[in-house]
Amino acid sequence: MSTFVTLFSILLTIGAYMVSRIVARKYPSPFTTPVFFSTALIIIVLLILGLSFEQYEPGKEIMTFFLGPATVALAVPLYKNRQLVVTYSVPAAAGIVIGALATTLSAVFIGLLFHLPHDVLASLGVKSVTVPIALEITALTGGNPTLSAAFVVLTGTLGTMIGPWLLKRSGITSPFAYGLAMGVVSHGQGTAQAATENELAGAVAGVAMGLTAIVTSIILPTLMPYIT
Repeated sequence: MSTFVTLFSILLTIGAYMVSRIVARKYPSPFTTPVFFSTALIIIVLLILGLSFEQYEPGKEIMTFFLGPATVALAVPLYKNRQLVVTYSVPAAAGIVIGALATTLSAVFIGLLFHLPHDVLASLGVKSVTVPIALEITALTGGNPTLSAAFVVLTGTLGTMIGPWLLKRSGITSPFAYGLAMGVVSHGQGTAQAATENELAGAVAGVAMGLTAIVTSIILPTLMPYIT
């Protein structure tokens, strides 16, 4: 029975993703982006069938295993466009550092305005970092791991919903700039969204995601002891 549920979970996820891509092409909207729409679709099916997250999790673990090779594969388009990467390396590095500073500091200081407690502020600060690294930073800054994971997922989901729309309205059409923005703000989920739209954008987003995590891991543990 468990093997059947695991296989069903994998097929359900693949099917939901394929359906979401079709819906997103036919009805482009922040609510039809694959990350949001496929997630909602999977939750609805699991609720209808009475399957719990614990039953879905083995299938999720198998699919998550392939994230490693998929991330490494992003190096291929990056290598193909290495000349472009070298040309824009300095402004790209500046954009990543400024973007990481802006997203981290704005979250913490807006939280301060609402008098949020220290553990919530520390959890908010890692919202634009991929979950495994966010949890490590949270352990150093006194945050709440559950809250951190929730903020990271929420940020990634909102970023994939609003980010493409906002960038388009801002007149940003360069795949390089698009990938940079999505990777800095929306970590892995933004990288996945960028990769579905443009090969180069996905590769740049992957690099931006990694460098943003490094910058945040320096900023936040340094800043939080001074936040009371």
